[in-house]
Amino acid sequence: MRKFEDVSKEEIRDLLGKGWLTHDGMWFYTVSSEMGVDTANKLNKAAIKAMAPFEVNRLKKVTGLRENQLTGIEVLKEFLPAGMQMILPVSVFSKLHFSVMPGNTIHWEWDKGECFAYKGMSRIGVIDKYECGVMYRVVCWLELLGLKFTSTPPTTLCRMHTQGHCSGDFIFEF
Repeated sequence: MRKFEDVSKEEIRDLLGKGWLTHDGMWFYTVSSEMGVDTANKLNKAAIKAMAPFEVNRLKKVTGLRENQLTGIEVLKEFLPAGMQMILPVSVFSKLHFSVMPGNTIHWEWDKGECFAYKGMSRIGVIDKYECGVMYRVVCWLELLGLKFTSTPPTTLCRMHTQGHCSGDFIFEF
């Protein structure tokens, strides 16, 4: 049997990330089974919004991000992927891509069919009505960072399900 100090950082990250994803999915499944998917969506977004201040403050602390650094796209192109990389398992994060585009834009995109929420909500049979909590979480982060931005498309129903792919842009005003 291995000891804690013998387990790699990536293995610990995967263990914690997969545990969180499993809890999140089972919470959504239980609430949607008991109260309906519309209530589950509403409560999920409320929980994400309530959790976001804690998460953003912790991510700022661990990444060393200071408020006065948020003056341009360069810092965000580092912070967003770093934040997602720290909270998601390796096998999930590797399927989410961020890139900087002209016009103070950060483009995000999931590999086709590979979003963990899309897969989970499909498995539990609520994908037709599932409202994306994954990118809503990032939107909450950006709002808490005090940034002026537009999210296109808006975070609503699962784009992987409705459009066959999931991607979008955050367009910032600096």
